[in-house]
Amino acid sequence: MTQSALLVLEDGTTWPGIGFGAPGTTTGEIVFNTSLTGYQEILTDPSYHGQIVTMTQPHIGNTGCNPADDESDRVWAAGFVVRSLSPLVSNWRATQSLPEYLAERGIVAISEVDTRALVRHIRTYGAMRAALSSETADVNTLVAIARAARDMNGLDLAREVSCAEPYGWTEGAGWWQPGANESAVISDRYSVTGNRYHVVAYDFGVKRNILRLLAARGCRITVVPATTPAAEVLAMNPDGIFLSNGPGDPAACTYAIQAVRDLLGQKPIFGICLGHQILGLALGAKTYKLKFGHRGGNQPVQVTAHQGVQISSHNHGFAVDGNALPKGVMNSHINLNDNCCEGLDAPGYRAFSVQYHPESSPGPHDSDELFDKFITLME
Repeated sequence: MTQSALLVLEDGTTWPGIGFGAPGTTTGEIVFNTSLTGYQEILTDPSYHGQIVTMTQPHIGNTGCNPADDESDRVWAAGFVVRSLSPLVSNWRATQSLPEYLAERGIVAISEVDTRALVRHIRTYGAMRAALSSETADVNTLVAIARAARDMNGLDLAREVSCAEPYGWTEGAGWWQPGANESAVISDRYSVTGNRYHVVAYDFGVKRNILRLLAARGCRITVVPATTPAAEVLAMNPDGIFLSNGPGDPAACTYAIQAVRDLLGQKPIFGICLGHQILGLALGAKTYKLKFGHRGGNQPVQVTAHQGVQISSHNHGFAVDGNALPKGVMNSHINLNDNCCEGLDAPGYRAFSVQYHPESSPGPHDSDELFDKFITLME
C-alpha cells in the first residue's frame, strides 16, 4: 500500500509525492545534498538537525542500512526527500531497508518528488522553512505550519545535539572487508594504534568518523559538552583541542566562542565546520548565512598555500567572511564554486580550521591530511 504525502514550502509552493518511513508531519529548513551515496551517514549527521534533506541523486535506498554506518546514535534530519526509492536492497552489509530504518526511528519521508525542480527552486529563492506531511493534504494548514517553524538565523542548535556528559573515545578506523560474519568485520574496522596524545573534543554535533580518524592516529579522546568552559578543558591538560561540526547559527553559540577565545594560544586547536566558524568568531572574524549552503561530496576547494585543488565533502549553511579576516589570520582554502572561505590558519595561535569535512563519511578522502597536520602541531 502507498500513502500520499505533501511537501509545502513557506513560499506556498507544493511538492506532492508518496510517503514512506514513519507517518506524520514534520518541519525544518529545506536543503539539498549532491552526494551520490551515503544517505545513512547524512541522515545521522547531527549537522542536519532541524533540516529536511533533499537528495539530488535520483535513485536512493538500494544499499539499505546497517548499524555500523550511523554517524551518531540517532537520525537528526527532520525529514527526507527523494526522487525514486529503490524497491530492492542489494548490499551484503545491509540489515534493513531505508523505509524500515526511517519508520523505526520515527522519520517522515517522501518519494516521487520532482527533486530536480525542487533543487532549482531552492537555488533560485534560497533555503527556506518547509512542512512535510503524510497526514494532511491541506496546503493552507501546511503553509502555516512551515511559517511557524524555527528560523536558522540566530538559532543555537549545538546545545540540542551535544552530549550531556563527557565521555572517552578510543576506537580507531579501518576499512571494511568481507568476513565470515558481521562481528568479524566490525572488529576489523576499529584498529587503535596507541594513545600518544590526549585530545579534548568539543561536541557541537560531532560525527563518529572524526573521532575514529583521530583515534587511528594515536589519540585518546575526551569528548565534552558544547558548553564546557575553557578552564575545565585546560584542567584536563590535553595535547590538543578539537572543535567539532554541528548545526545552527554559529553566532548564537556565544558560550563556545568565549571558551575558544580563552583557549587561543594555550593548546593547538583544530576545527571542522561549525568548529571552523566558532574559531573564526573567536579570532574576531564574522559569519553570514549562505543563500542555499553547500551540501554534498563533490565540492572543489583550492588550497591557497600550493594552489592545489581537492574534492571535498560539505554540509554548511553559514560561512566565515573571508574578505575581512583579522590580522594574523589567513584564508587557507577557497571554494571554487563561489569563492567563499573554506579554511582558516592562525599560526600565531597554533590554530587552524576548515569549513568542509575532511573525515568525509560520505565523500572523498582528498583532505584527510589535515588530521596529520593536527598531530604535527601537537608534536
